[in-house]
Amino acid sequence: MAYDAGQAQIIRDALGDLDGITERKMFGGLCFMLHGHMVCGVHKDGGMFRVGKPREAEALSLSGAAPLSFTGRPMGGMIEIEDAGFSDEENLAKWIELSLQNARSLPPK
Repeated sequence: MAYDAGQAQIIRDALGDLDGITERKMFGGLCFMLHGHMVCGVHKDGGMFRVGKPREAEALSLSGAAPLSFTGRPMGGMIEIEDAGFSDEENLAKWIELSLQNARSLPPK
């Protein structure tokens, strides 16, 4: 698995003891799920957050965010950050909160 274990730990710590959080290997990295819905994750080039389309513009307005584009085409409702984004605790907390809002808005699995 090609991702930074330290970055995974940063997200793990930020999610704390939140009920329903699990981890799953996906996209060549590690994803954090809330009741089966992807919240965020880490991959070889940084982090990714599933903020949802209604929150995408807000997430992208924060410094260091870009549309997630694994295949060259943006994936709607998802953003990515490079390694440096993990050092901005305020923005990281906001991206995680937006992603949790998205996961909570989805129907149960």
